[in-house]
Parts: sequence; C-alpha cells; structure tokens
Amino acid sequence: MTIAVRPRPSLRFRGRSFMALVLAPEVPLRDWLEDLDAVSERSPGFFSGRPIIADVSNLKPSKSELKFLLAAFRMRNIRIIGLEGAAPENVEPDMPPQITGGKPAGEIDVTDPAGTADTAVSAVSAFSHQPSAEKSLMIEGSVRSGQSILHPEGDVTVLGSVASGAEIVAGGSIHVYGALRGRAIAGCTGNGRARIFCRKFEAELIAVDGLYKTADDLGTKFHGQPIQVHLDGDSIILQTLD
Repeated sequence: MTIAVRPRPSLRFRGRSFMALVLAPEVPLRDWLEDLDAVSERSPGFFSGRPIIADVSNLKPSKSELKFLLAAFRMRNIRIIGLEGAAPENVEPDMPPQITGGKPAGEIDVTDPAGTADTAVSAVSAFSHQPSAEKSLMIEGSVRSGQSILHPEGDVTVLGSVASGAEIVAGGSIHVYGALRGRAIAGCTGNGRARIFCRKFEAELIAVDGLYKTADDLGTKFHGQPIQVHLDGDSIILQTLD
C-alpha cells in the first residue's frame, strides 16, 4: 500500500520596518504630563493613531507607578504598544510588552509658543529586522485624511495632494505636486539636508530633522503658495518657489 505524503510549505519570514514614537517621561511626572497636554492642545490629533513606545528608564517606576502612568496615557488616548526600561517584575501580563533593539531616528522638540512647555519626543524605527538601501517612494494620487505614509528609507513623492488630517513621514525629502494640507515630516532619521516641496502650502505641521512648526507658528504669509522648506542651523526656513 502506497501512501502519498504531501509536503508542507515552509514558513517564510520577511523583514519590515515601522516607525514609532518614543515618549520618555521625566520627574516630576506631574509637570511632564502637563507639558504633554500642552503639546496635544497645540497639535490636536498629533498622537492619534500613532504607535507609541514608553521609555520609563528615567523614572524607574514601581509596579503601581507604572500602572498610574499607563492609565494617564489611556486617559489622553495615547496608545502605548511597548515599554522600554521597565523592571521585568513590574510588567504585568495585561501591560504592553517590553521592547528592545529599536534604532534611534532623531529627537523632535515640540515647544509651546509661550515658552512654558518643552516636551521631547523621540522617533525610532521599531521592529527593524533587515537593512535596506535608501530608495524613494512615489504615491500616484492623493493621500486621504487619516492616512499615514511612513517611509524612513528615502524620499516620498506625492503626485496629488495631502489632505488635512493626513501625514507623510520620510527619511529623506518630501515632494508634493498638489496641495499640502496635512502634516509633512522630512528627514525623520536624522537627515538635516532633507527638504519639503509643495505646489500649494496649507500645512498643519511641517518638520525637518526633528525641528517642528505648526500652522499657528507659520502664520499666513506663505499660505496657498508654492514653497520649499529647509533647515538653516536650528531654524526652519520657508521660501517661495520661483
């Protein structure tokens, strides 16, 4: 009697990189949470839908303190996908898992206009399993509200527009052939030479290599114009395109 044995397909594993933000609370925690609230008030939705890692190594929290911190994040609708720097015995099964091995990708300083709040948010490339050569990404169309395009490997070109509530995050430069109404974050992996180009400037937020400006900071001088954005030292420079 002959029995046919069907070979089982082998498993295939593929590497893929995702961008996450790291929040690193500091003492006194109450003051730090107030600064975090100031950032959320200035840029509503900044943390919405983003993967966030909480680096608690500065706090060295006890189990009860860690529970309090995670509850404070939940109250602010900040989704924590992982913990870094927590003592293993303080991490309970219902808490986010411990995460290690993230690749740092620069620091973002978000400063209150009155100078009363200065909260640092770090961007990291989390869960990076394989290196990839720098390359560009082209979007043949528009980026709709609520969409987030994350491409830390190089430039991003959008042939259409970027809607309000949409976001482009690139390791290199960002080129928008239509209107830029959402958020554009260029040079997210520490590339100070990155730039942002668009045909019609109506952005909610722009950033290059960790330096940010929101719509409130930018005013109306360049509204509706074709512009480019680049860094000059620690300043964000906007120029019209001739």
